Amino acid sequence: MPTRKSASKKNQKTFSQCPCVGATLDKLLQPAMLAILAKEPLHGYELARKIGMIPHFFDATPDMSGIYRMLKTLESRGMVTSNWDIAQDGGRPKRVFAITDEGRRCLEHWNTTLQHYHKTVGSLLKTTQKAIR
Repeated sequence: MPTRKSASKKNQKTFSQCPCVGATLDKLLQPAMLAILAKEPLHGYELARKIGMIPHFFDATPDMSGIYRMLKTLESRGMVTSNWDIAQDGGRPKRVFAITDEGRRCLEHWNTTLQHYHKTVGSLLKTTQKAIR
């Protein structure tokens, strides 16, 4: 008969790839990036730091390779632009990203979509809470 501890480990392994553990929050990286860039142009590391500060989003700085892949995608779709910022103190140049008008329109669309998701998730949460009581 499995112990409570071994059953718990089995459940962790079973659910490790399941969306129920919140692993799909990376899909929300695009609107998070656009929202932050709507406030000010930033280089990738500073953008990642600010994303990591969003409560209950990643609870850590996101993977830099994912940040730069998304920035490249957003730039190819015309939602952000980038320019090199050459440091006056002889430091390394940094690529600074800024949102475009197209990116702002996309962010507005995301806002509407997220409001819809919020209502849907609220309704679903009520349903699941009733089901597990």
